[in-house]
Amino acid sequence: MFKRFIAAFLGSMTAIWLSIALIFIGGLILLVALLGKSIDGNSYIDDPSILYIDLSGSYSDRESNPSVSDFMMGNVEVASSYEVLSDAIRYAAKDDQIQGIYLDCGGSSMGFGLREELVETLKEFKDSGKWIYAYGDSYTQGDYYVASVADFLCVNPVGQVTVSGLASQTPFFKNALDKLGIEVQIVKVGTFKSAVEPFILTEPSEASKLQTGVFLNAIWDNISSTIAENRGVTATEVNAWADSIITCMPAESLKAKGVVMDLAYRHTFEDRLREITDTDLEAPLPVITPEEYVTQLPGYNSNSIPDAPHIAIYYATGDISDSGTTGIVGSVVVEDILELARNENVLGLVLRVNSGGGSAFASEQIWEALETFKNSGVPLKPFYVSMADYAASGGYYISCGADRIYADANTLTGSIGIFGMIPNVNGLLSDHLGVNVATVQTNDNASMMSIFQNLTPAQHQAMQSMVEDGYRLFTGRVAEGRGIPVDSILSIAEGRVWDGQTALRIGLVDQIGTLTTAVRDMAEQLGMDQPVYASYPVIEKSPLQLLINQSANLSTEASDQLGALTGRAGFETLTPAEARQCIRLFRTITTCSPIQARMESMTLK
Repeated sequence: MFKRFIAAFLGSMTAIWLSIALIFIGGLILLVALLGKSIDGNSYIDDPSILYIDLSGSYSDRESNPSVSDFMMGNVEVASSYEVLSDAIRYAAKDDQIQGIYLDCGGSSMGFGLREELVETLKEFKDSGKWIYAYGDSYTQGDYYVASVADFLCVNPVGQVTVSGLASQTPFFKNALDKLGIEVQIVKVGTFKSAVEPFILTEPSEASKLQTGVFLNAIWDNISSTIAENRGVTATEVNAWADSIITCMPAESLKAKGVVMDLAYRHTFEDRLREITDTDLEAPLPVITPEEYVTQLPGYNSNSIPDAPHIAIYYATGDISDSGTTGIVGSVVVEDILELARNENVLGLVLRVNSGGGSAFASEQIWEALETFKNSGVPLKPFYVSMADYAASGGYYISCGADRIYADANTLTGSIGIFGMIPNVNGLLSDHLGVNVATVQTNDNASMMSIFQNLTPAQHQAMQSMVEDGYRLFTGRVAEGRGIPVDSILSIAEGRVWDGQTALRIGLVDQIGTLTTAVRDMAEQLGMDQPVYASYPVIEKSPLQLLINQSANLSTEASDQLGALTGRAGFETLTPAEARQCIRLFRTITTCSPIQARMESMTLK
């Protein structure tokens, strides 16, 4: 009976998996069929179009690709690439076939540093003489900040616009931890190093309140003044909008106050776009997305490495760790940087940092690798840093040795300090769960890092000394890199977080500017007529992504061969709309699949 059950079970599972495989292969064949159009490397796009920018979902500095398992599990929602978005806007500014930009504001998730760079990129687009139209059923404050640059800004007649200022809210866990019998032991250097406060206090310290208020006000001043300049009003008026709770106002009031220029339903707004582009009112709006657009640019590949002299842009995004597969992994980044130092075609490096910090050890290893890069080559290779939303603590550690540091006004940086947290859960186990932990050890400090007991005074002092040694090393690295006396660094360190504009004033950065600014300046230093650059690290494409990419670049001969096998001919004649339809179908198929602490003693964050 049991054997028959197992046989039936295995047979059923085999049938299920075979069906899944057939669906998957069928979807892939259909995708290959519809994406088989070769890209013409001699032109941009064939027809006049509008660059359609969908400001919804999340954006990260650079593209990422879901793995096969992600697709099979239905986890295909990945962050859009700001790199692709900005490249598309810059190419479109010079492309006669792109008439303007349609900003569709649907509630995007993007840091204020990236938003600041997007505003600057859109201003460059407008400087080319082309228009930007923005529409939103309702605008979040972040999207409105970006959309304020538009020539024409429209909202749904029953929509909303949020302009409210900035706020920071932090939950504090000490009372809850006390009730649970969990104690968090802290070692740190830096009066302003406030990341530990939620675990040991019931409210923020005065130092934390001070630094948060200062950088929030500085960033809001920049945002509100940018909105005011773009909308032709004063910063005082923008603050009046925030104070009067315009989010709850009827749309007619928004138009009367100059917050928006017109009210319209989406189809009416898009009819306006048809009129200015001489498109038949019955025809589809001639739009192309940034992702679709860049794939049709001559030779464009954000992941290609030219076999020619170029500037390397290395993206360092996420938490800094000693090992792992995500974020800034010290061992991986070090090898990448050393490889760039050995690469004779790499003339200089722009490190793009978007990180709140992490491992002190990994940060030091990356710092040393970057110093090696600086001293490689004849002449020496220049090393710049471009800061995005964050370059704080460990993020600043890996930046401080750069020849030149660029930050956005909205960047949060600094936080030069170190802390460590060691929890003790013995109270939870003994008082609440009735669990007693017995310890047998050969030496007094054998169980020093145990989560079942407090540190002894000697152990706590040893760890505090280690943290202080790390702090001296950190501040020394900053002083050396910035050419500022250590005493001066100590006065602006203490774990304090600074906005980009203030960081410029106190010497932590050299210039307010975007990634594009940094690349252009380095190209000028290197004597390049036009910047030639490549993005690193090389993105490891999943097998599925490689198949999709290969199918998108099938030659006519390969398409004919596939046609002979599948009975489908003329793959190379399909339109982009058909390709988009296939992608949606393929994702539907794959998402319908039925398969749906370590303790760090020192942390820079």
